[in-house]
Amino acid sequence: MQVVDLDRDAIKRGLSEGSLLVIDVREAHEYDGGHIPGAVTHPLSTFDPQAVGDLIARDGRRPVFSCASGVRSVHALMAARNAGLDVSEHYKGGFKDWSAAGEPVE
Repeated sequence: MQVVDLDRDAIKRGLSEGSLLVIDVREAHEYDGGHIPGAVTHPLSTFDPQAVGDLIARDGRRPVFSCASGVRSVHALMAARNAGLDVSEHYKGGFKDWSAAGEPVE
């Protein structure tokens, strides 16, 4: 399975263009403590590939998984792929990279 690593610039560009759907798989308390603007939450601990698939189908943007540092996002990506979803991208630096660079946080 191919995993495509996206960097902060690719995430910023995709959000600016409206082409990316950032799916944050950190836990609820982490997400509530700050997240990438526009990101939606789907914690890995309760990850439901069907719900994520429905979200992706309704939304229409390219899905990109994100977490704190790029580890859980790969686990979510693999779970989604194993469930038959056509996804391959994640934010390799995750929220730590985003916030350390001084990017806006919701």
